[in-house]
Amino acid sequence: MTALRALLAAGALALAACGSAVAAESTFDAPAAKRQAKETGLKTAIFAGGCFWGVEAVFSHTKGVTSAVSGYHGGTATTAHYDQVSAGGTGHAEAVKVTYDPKVVRYDQLLQVLFSVVADPTLKNRQGPDSGTQYRAAIVPVTAEQRQVATAYLAQMRSSGVWDKPIVVQVENLQKFYPAETYHQDFFEKNPSHPYIVRWDAPKVVALKAMFPSLYRTSFQTG
Repeated sequence: MTALRALLAAGALALAACGSAVAAESTFDAPAAKRQAKETGLKTAIFAGGCFWGVEAVFSHTKGVTSAVSGYHGGTATTAHYDQVSAGGTGHAEAVKVTYDPKVVRYDQLLQVLFSVVADPTLKNRQGPDSGTQYRAAIVPVTAEQRQVATAYLAQMRSSGVWDKPIVVQVENLQKFYPAETYHQDFFEKNPSHPYIVRWDAPKVVALKAMFPSLYRTSFQTG
């Protein structure tokens, strides 16, 4: 019974982690980057785009991504725990650390995917049904090259005319990334019938396949 109660408790926490399922998010025709990334060897990148389940799910189905890990970025080690982050005020954003092969998918392409099928860059401190600074969308460059590409891409997004509202997403300085609890990792793959996944995150993966067929892979790359 103790194990059962622990399992049920974990499930309840997971359900609360990303709010209540309401409806699928919109997609956007984010422009292809004019300033393409020039990188070699496996690289890592950090992105925040609301609930990390969906961010991780999309990048785990992206060709060239070798790892996608859900976690927390922006606060301290003391507060890098779900119960504290979800309450707000820690400075952390739910984020995903992506490891990728630039020979297969470039950093600028990952940015295009992020703002096409994952996150609405016009929303401040919220995405989908989730609100609070912990659900902000953000780009966290890990290298000088990534920062230059991200800055140029945001400028391009602002002048693209794709979005009717101002772009508010920020480029944030790199701080330590803290992996989230085990039950959050590969949540999409492990819980395909979860109501939040069905209503909010599965459509993002479907959109990835439809909008970026050359980057989509059927298999799920676990963290």
